[in-house]
Amino acid sequence: MAVITYLEAIRSAMQEEMQQDDNVFVLGEDVGKGGVLNTTKGLRDMFGEDRVLDTPLAESAIVGVAIGSAMYGMKPIAEIQFADFIFPATNQIISEAAKIRYRSNNDWSCPIVIRAPYGATGASALYHSQCPESVFFGTPGLKIVAPSNPYDAKGLLKAAIRDADPVLYFEHKKCYLALSADVPEQDYIVPIGKADVKRQGTDITVIAYGIAVHYALIAAEELAKEGISAHVLDLRTLQPLDKEAILEATAKTGKVLIVHEDNKTGGVGAEVSAIIAEELLFELDAPIARLCGPDVPAVGNNPPMEKFFLLSPDKLKEAMRKLAMF
Repeated sequence: MAVITYLEAIRSAMQEEMQQDDNVFVLGEDVGKGGVLNTTKGLRDMFGEDRVLDTPLAESAIVGVAIGSAMYGMKPIAEIQFADFIFPATNQIISEAAKIRYRSNNDWSCPIVIRAPYGATGASALYHSQCPESVFFGTPGLKIVAPSNPYDAKGLLKAAIRDADPVLYFEHKKCYLALSADVPEQDYIVPIGKADVKRQGTDITVIAYGIAVHYALIAAEELAKEGISAHVLDLRTLQPLDKEAILEATAKTGKVLIVHEDNKTGGVGAEVSAIIAEELLFELDAPIARLCGPDVPAVGNNPPMEKFFLLSPDKLKEAMRKLAMF
């Protein structure tokens, strides 16, 4: 195995799938020269301009072209340069891609992947920091994944590219270069719809996705020195949620903290909380807790406001300790 970054894992998945299947191609703004975040760097040299397509700055067109080509048997990977700009393509995603299989009575499918770099990295402010996953979360017909580490990033992207239906692939920009890990060079996938226990524990359960999983693991290691044992479940897939894994992780400790960077109200955590309340209310030893982004439009562009808005290992540690003491 090779030690690679989260960003390299994403690029590796695209490269391998393009080598294995001539129908796989990439399109988006500046993808030919690597994209603004370098995830597609080198792919045009390997596969040419016909399979790494630079597009106009028009997200609705990028996704619309991807949908049309998928209907003719291609497997497009559409890159949204920053997830903040996915909204012009929302009608294409929700009204068309998500409904093609349903409206055609299974005669047609729409095998597209839409990659959306999301989340705040610091000093990027309103239009380069948002977490829009909840906008799509309640739309039947879409799958949504959000890997937290290089291994899952590669395996989930390969699974998404091979899926017969549309998959939104949310990649947290803060993970790109900050996280490295051993990643197999041989072919593998991480199944869509399966959560993963990242840490075993007995006192409290933390349920998270994306960069928040990394913070939870750091906080859990520090709290272990205080005698608090934290169980950490990584959702990995947001739609469909792995209900069985959520309930199993909850039952293990009876105390649950749900964490994500997206706004609290109406976020993915609200649905996770509802599942637990419906199925396991009388096995809880504390109220379900959530630690999320505050309900303001996005992170502000100055250090104090960023510190107020963004999650951190210290914020998780404080919330986890409070839950353990309940």
